[in-house]
Amino acid sequence: MHLAITLLTLLASFKWGNWRNWRDYHASMFFIATFGLLYEYIVKDYTLWKFHPDFLFGHEMTVIIYALITMPVSIFLYLSHYPDTRVSRFIYILIWSGFYIAVEFILYLSGRISYQNGWKFGYSFLFDLVMFWVIAVHQKYPFRAYLMSIIIIVFLILFFKVPFKFAQ
Repeated sequence: MHLAITLLTLLASFKWGNWRNWRDYHASMFFIATFGLLYEYIVKDYTLWKFHPDFLFGHEMTVIIYALITMPVSIFLYLSHYPDTRVSRFIYILIWSGFYIAVEFILYLSGRISYQNGWKFGYSFLFDLVMFWVIAVHQKYPFRAYLMSIIIIVFLILFFKVPFKFAQ
């Protein structure tokens, strides 16, 4: 299932991605990859959601594939067609969040993702809305997006009581 999602994302990027201007999206693709890996590091012993691997990969490789391929490529697709007007942007973010939550629902039904430590499926839709909004902000105002992300991460750590260690 995870491999199929990655392959479909790659194929969609070749069909609909703005490859001529991929460098314009590179920083935001790196941004999502970095924060995906940061999530895994921060919650490694206290996950909120967890991918369950398919037949080809273990958990760590599944996480790496999502962080370094699937998420950045899907963000490339998202930014390739980001609209100009405010109303269109709001609708676009809703559509992408709906798409992400539909894929996650399939993963949930197939047992390829589970939720722990207070996270619920409904939180994922809210998370997706915020994530796509922050990525759009990052594309134009990277520093603001980093500040917003730090605030969001601190909020999530406190809200879900993630045990965060600064030193061992």
